[in-house]
Formats: sequence, C-alpha cells, structure tokens
Amino acid sequence: MINKLAIWMLGIVTIWTVSTTAQTNSQMDRFILELMSKMTVEEKIGQLNLVTGGEAVTGSVVSTGVEAKIKAGKIGGIFSMSSPAKIRTAQELAVKHSRLGIPLIFGMDVIHGYKTMFPIPLGLAATWDMGLIRESARIAAVEASADGLNWTFSPMVDISRDPRWGRISEGNGEDTYLSSRIAAEMVKGYQGDDLKAHNTLMACVKHFALYGAAEAGRDYHTTDMSLHRMYNEYLPPYKAAIDAGAGTVMTSFNDINGVPATANRWLMTDILRNQWGFKGMVVTDYTAINELMDHGLGDLQTVSALALKAGVHMDMVGEGFLSTLKKSLDEGKVTQAEIDEACRLILETKYKLGLFEDPFRYCDEERAKNHILTTAHLAKAREIAGKSFVLLKNENNTLPLQKKGTVALIGPLSNTRSNIPGTWSVSADLQNTPSLLEGMQDALGDKVNIVQHLGANLMSDAAYQERATMFGRTIPRDERPETEIIAEALRVAESADVIVAALGESSEMSGESSSRTELDIPDTQKRLLEALLKTGKPVVLVLFAGRPLTLIWENEHVPAILNVWFGGTETGKAVADVLFGDVNPSGKLPVTFPQNVGQIPLYYSTKNTGRPLASGAWFEKFRSNYLDITNEPLYPFGYGLSYTTFSYGDIQLDKNTLGVNDKITATVSITNTGNYDGEEVVQLYICDLVGSITRPVKELKGFQKIFLKKGESRNITFEISVEDLKFYNNDLEFVAEPGDFKLSIGTDSKEVKEAEFSLRM
Repeated sequence: MINKLAIWMLGIVTIWTVSTTAQTNSQMDRFILELMSKMTVEEKIGQLNLVTGGEAVTGSVVSTGVEAKIKAGKIGGIFSMSSPAKIRTAQELAVKHSRLGIPLIFGMDVIHGYKTMFPIPLGLAATWDMGLIRESARIAAVEASADGLNWTFSPMVDISRDPRWGRISEGNGEDTYLSSRIAAEMVKGYQGDDLKAHNTLMACVKHFALYGAAEAGRDYHTTDMSLHRMYNEYLPPYKAAIDAGAGTVMTSFNDINGVPATANRWLMTDILRNQWGFKGMVVTDYTAINELMDHGLGDLQTVSALALKAGVHMDMVGEGFLSTLKKSLDEGKVTQAEIDEACRLILETKYKLGLFEDPFRYCDEERAKNHILTTAHLAKAREIAGKSFVLLKNENNTLPLQKKGTVALIGPLSNTRSNIPGTWSVSADLQNTPSLLEGMQDALGDKVNIVQHLGANLMSDAAYQERATMFGRTIPRDERPETEIIAEALRVAESADVIVAALGESSEMSGESSSRTELDIPDTQKRLLEALLKTGKPVVLVLFAGRPLTLIWENEHVPAILNVWFGGTETGKAVADVLFGDVNPSGKLPVTFPQNVGQIPLYYSTKNTGRPLASGAWFEKFRSNYLDITNEPLYPFGYGLSYTTFSYGDIQLDKNTLGVNDKITATVSITNTGNYDGEEVVQLYICDLVGSITRPVKELKGFQKIFLKKGESRNITFEISVEDLKFYNNDLEFVAEPGDFKLSIGTDSKEVKEAEFSLRM
C-alpha cells in the first residue's frame, strides 16, 4: 500500500512539475510575444547589442554613447559595470527613459570568485572535489549578485592539452570526463535552484568550441580537428554544461576546420540547438563579429549577417548588429524572422532572471555590504585553496615543517598582493588580499619567525616582465645587478632553519593572450634557486603557476615542491596551513606536466599507434619514441603526493562479463599506510581493447575523493555500465561495442591496479 501510494504521489508531483513548467513557459511566451508586437525593428536590433559600462578590462574597444543608446532602446545589456548604485542608475535609464522600458542584463567575467577569490579554474580542478567546486560557484554568485550583477561569462570548459596556451589556466585541464563533471557543477553553483532568486547568476558556457586546441598553443589561432575527436574528446564538457541547464553560450574566437566559430552555423545551430536541444541565447566573445573581417569573411555588414544566420544572438561590443542589420534586412540579406528569434531569446533570458518582474532585484546595497568577503566566504576560500595545492615532491619528508625557528621566505612572488588571486580575477579586492608573506604571518603568528627578501626579479628581461603584467598587476622589480640582489637574499637567509622559495609565473604570465614557447621557471629565478640550494639548508619550492611548467631540473635538485597554482584571496594562509601540516595536501593534477616542450601535446589518454613503445622502455628502434628523451611525462595526469601513503589492493570484480542492461561492480581496498590522516582521489580508468576506430590507452570514467585516518582501510566500489563504454564511432553514432576491456584503478593515471572484463551484447 505504501509503495502504491508513493508511486501515485510521485506521479502527481511529476504531472504538477511538468504542467507548472509548461504553464510558466506559456506565460513567458505570451508576455514576450505581446512585448515584441510593440517593438520596432530598431528596438529589436537594439536588444542584440551588448556594450561595456566603462570598467571593461578584457579588450581594447570601449563602448561610447552608452547613456543615449540606452534611452533610445539600442542596448540590451552591459558588462563590466558593478555596484548596486551604478547598476540602478543604468537600469533606471532603460526602464524609465526608454520607450518600452525593457530592462538591461548585467554581466561580468566572474571566473573563479568575485571579491572572495578562489583558486584559478585549473587549481579548482586539482581539488577533484565536486562539492567544493559547486560551492565556490555558489559563493561567487552570492557576492556578484549582491553587487548588482546577474550574468557571468563562466564556466570556461575548453579542453587543452597544450600548456603553451595561456588560457589553459582558465579551464579544467586535459580530460573530457573530469571537465564535464566540473562544467555541470559550476553551472549548478551559479544558477542555483531558482534563477529568479536575487542571489543567482545566469551561466554562460564558453568558448564554443574547441578554443583550447589552437595550433601551436597560440591564442585565437586555428583549430583543425577530425569529427570523431571533436565528439569524443572536446565537445562533451560543453554538452555537460548545457545538460546542467546553462542559460547562455559564448562563441570562441578561433576558426574550426576553416569556418570561424562566430559564423559557424554547423556549431551554433546544427549541434547546439538541433542535436543538443539548447534553448538559450548565444553571445559572441569580445568583438568576435568584427574579427570575422580579419578572418577574411567580408566587410562588417557581411560578417554581421553571417553571424546572425549562424545562430548568434548578441553582439559583444563590436556593434556590427546595431549598425548593419537594418540595412541587411532592407536588402534581403537577413530576415525579420532571424532578428525576431535573436530578440526573443534575449528577452527570455531576462524573463528567466525575473528582471521584468523587478528590474532592481539585484540593486540592494545592504546585500552588497553584508554578503561580500564575509568571514564564512574567506574560510571556504582558505579551505579550497589548501585542497587545490599539489605536492609534486617531498624527498626525505622535508614537509611538513615544524612550527618553530626561522623561515626565510625568498622570491619575487613572496610579497606581492596583486599576483596572489591569479589571472581572470578582474573584480578581486586587493586591499583584502594578503601577500604570501602577510598570509603566512597571519596564520602562524609568533610561532615562527619569518624573514623575507625579493631574491630575484621575476625575469631578467625588464620588457618581458612588463608584458607579463595586466589589469594593473605589477610585480616588484629591483634594478640593481642580479648578483647583488641574490647576495643580499643569501645574507637574509643565513639565520634561517629552512628556506621557502616563492617562485614561478606572475599571475598574468598565463591567461588570455599569454602564450609561451618556453615553460621553464624564468632564468633569473632559477639562478636564485641554485644559489639557495648551495647554502645546504632545506629548500621548499612553493611554485606559482597557471599552467604545467617544465621542472625536470627542479625535480632533480629541490627536496620539496608544492605547486600552489594561484590560490585566490586566502593563498598565503592556505600555504602556511599546508607547509606546516595543519592541512595534508590532497590535490591531484588535472593536466600532464611534460619533461620539456618538445613533448607537447602530451596527455594520458593518447593512442597506441601501430608501433607502440614497450612499457618501461626508453628507446626501441622503429618505435614511436624520441632519440633524446623518454615518452614519459615528468608528472602524469592525476598525480599528487600526500604527507601520508596509501596502498591499493587488487581489484575484485563481481562478474567478468557485462550485459546490455547489466552492471559490473569493481571493488578495491585502500589503506592509509602512513603517519597522517589524509584524503586520496581514487581514480577509475577504462581501455577499450578492440574497437571499430582506434581507442585511447585509457580514459577516466570515475573517481572518488575519500578521507582515511592513519591505519584505516576501506573498500571502494565503482559500478560500470554500458553507458561508461560508449563512444562516437566513425559514423558519429554513440555506441558501445562488444569486446574486451581493461579496467584500472589507482592513485593516478600511471600507478594503477588492473583487471579485465568483457561486454557481450
């Protein structure tokens, strides 16, 4: 009786939910249809125009005549404007002084936090903690919406396997599965359960598509890729964000197989709308329509028409739509239906955010005072930062350090506030962002004496150092001779028991328009590190980086290396937590670290080739290898040490054959065999041993982050179904093929236990 009642109640709830959603959509459709019936063509085109609000930092073009255009109904949204007072003023111009009073939408690049900054996205991915990643997006939404915003140009889910590309820092790394999981969590964190709530942000998944595969790792460059690689490896994270409910999508700058994304109807309509069922609106990236002219597709009128016909709805900054679409309509180059469709989708976005009900719902100055940089938010930022750090080396248990004596904190990144948050932290409050020195002093109090020195300039080339800053993110520079600076640093370090070297990239050496051909630690910093090692004192390298760096020399010579990415507002305190053992590092690499740039692109889910190198071999004649270096990475995908150790038992399968409607359960026993409590990321990989097309040597298909006390053991189980084995074949059919599979479970993509099973259909 209870089961029948539960089923009946579930049916009623389902019917009510479906009917309520349909009713809501019907109300929205009626409202927008009535509104659009009153709009002129010029007002409809005006909704397609997204401009800057005078605070833009992401491009070279700044919008002009904004106030007059708002009153004339020629602007649909503004980005890079913040504060409830400023946004209320702009919104009043639209609502009270334009003919139809259509509210504006307000966006910003809220990428990894708003005022409370979290680790850069590559660092967030290194936590492998989906709950914390969603929570970081939720806090970002609370803070940004309290400051008047309702739209974020995030998450960025571009797969990248080339660390020369600076924007690898802004994504989730190299792996399809991990990035897809993160994409969904970020969308849910931003948008919450109710978009009309005043503490949510509309998400915008970007950059659609394949931006991270730019040739030569050079930003904005060409992408040329087979369809089955697109569908299997690069497109799934975008789809995961769409499936999670992302309300908007942003186009990418690159051309794809000869057609720039912003004019690519196959991408924006065939895939996004027809195949994936996306119902929201598409916005360009900064001046992307205008840049179609440089791609060689025609003049501004021509490329604007191409973008609209491809399925683009909102033009960011370039005003190609605003200045040419009416002419194109009169000349029959675009249709009224195409303009109406774009206008309708933008109005729907505003309706879903509740802006027609209350245009000022995001303009509460009390929220701005009470919901930004709160104690709880800062505590969460500190926790997440600590969990993002990856311990790359810890020879002879150099770490954790003891809370006593004197520590010399040396390096160009040791006492700079502006470089702590990392790239794409345009809204960061640097007044409330302690430097590494300040954060460590605050966390440690008088338990440890910290002495500090610059040690070296960021790089010897002053012009290069200047180029490696952006958004006003300067970094200290000493114009004295390098030898004199290092000698002074060594004198400061004489009294220390241990040296912490804060070295690596500045925040803007990675990020947009920050491609690099060499990935070493800059020359002058490496010479400082050599000098510090010669003192004979223990040296810990605290590595700041927005991408994988080539660390083969450092790995050979430095006793301990802690990669802290750029950890956000509370980086300094979180570094102290990990260095001194209050937090046991648990981060795992979401991207492979190569030995040198000659190996790039290097990623774990490669193909075997017809002449694979034997496992463990360095060189074999007529095999797929190099003459001068092994095929192996320096640090593999999924890698990360702990202050404790974990042992893995053999994999136990409950059956060896999987049927179509069946599941296999894989169980492995994990034991904390060290002296500290700690977290471990247990990773599941699968290899399709025989396929209709060549298949990767392994693919991540699951993971669990677990906590074990020292000496504790636990059985961890994974369920594998046919869905986990599916891929796009050469005909782009999403299928699972019968045959044999290898299953691997381990601490990273290299150190695994293995078992085999078969799929029978």
